[in-house]
Amino acid sequence: MHTEKTPLLIGLRAAKANLVPGLVIQAAMVSIVVAYYTQPAVHAWLSVLADIKQNGGLVFSAVAAAIAGGVLPEILRITVLQGCKIRRENLGNLVFNIALWGFEGMIVDLFYRTQAHIFGSHVDFATVFKKVLVDQFIYTVFFATPFSVGCYEWKHQNYSLKGMSRVFTLKYYQQKSVPALIASWGVWIPLVSVVYSLPSLLQFPLFTLGLTFWVLMLTYVTAAHKKKSALSFSAPAVNPSPVES
Repeated sequence: MHTEKTPLLIGLRAAKANLVPGLVIQAAMVSIVVAYYTQPAVHAWLSVLADIKQNGGLVFSAVAAAIAGGVLPEILRITVLQGCKIRRENLGNLVFNIALWGFEGMIVDLFYRTQAHIFGSHVDFATVFKKVLVDQFIYTVFFATPFSVGCYEWKHQNYSLKGMSRVFTLKYYQQKSVPALIASWGVWIPLVSVVYSLPSLLQFPLFTLGLTFWVLMLTYVTAAHKKKSALSFSAPAVNPSPVES
C-alpha cells in the first residue's frame, strides 16, 4: 500500500480540508452559547426552544435531525448546485437521509439523556470533559461512525445486502471508519464541548444546529469538488453521517 493512501493520511487530509468550515461552525456555536449566558433575549428564546424540545420528546429529535441532515442539504443541492433542476436521485437521497437522520436523531437524544443520567446535568469542566470523552472516544468510535459509514455503503451499492458482511471486518473499519474519525474529530470535539456547555434540554437543539451547518457545508464542498474522498464522511453522537458527493 502506498503511504499516501493510508487511512491515517486520508483522514488527516480530510481534516485539513474541513479546517476552515469547522472553524466557522465552531465560532457560530460558541457565539450562541455565550449569548445564551449573557444576553437575556437569547436566553429567553432558547428557553422557549427547550420547552418545545421537552414537550416534543423523541418526535422532536427525529424531525429536527431529519430536517437538518436530510431535507436542508438536499434543498441546497437542488437550488445551488443543480440550478433548481430536480433530478431522479434527489428523491432517493431525500428519503434515505430523512430515514437515517430521523433514526440517528433519536439515538443521539437518548445518548444525551444517558450521559446526563450517568454524569449529571451540571455544566462544569469535569462533567463536560467526561461527556466529551465518552461521546467522541466510545460512542463515536464504536457505534456512530461505523454505523453511518455502513449505512452509506449499503446505499452506494443500491441497497443490496450482498457482501455487506465486510462492514463488520477490521480491515473495512481501518479503511473507511478511521479516516472518517480523524476527519471529524478536529471539528466535532470542540463542537461537542460547546453542546455539553448548555443545559440538557438545549443540548440536542444545539447539536442539530451544528449538524445543519456541518452537513450543508460538506454537501456544498463535496459536490463542488465532484469527487468521493474521505471528506465525504463525517462521523458523530454527534457525528453526522457521511455526506454524499
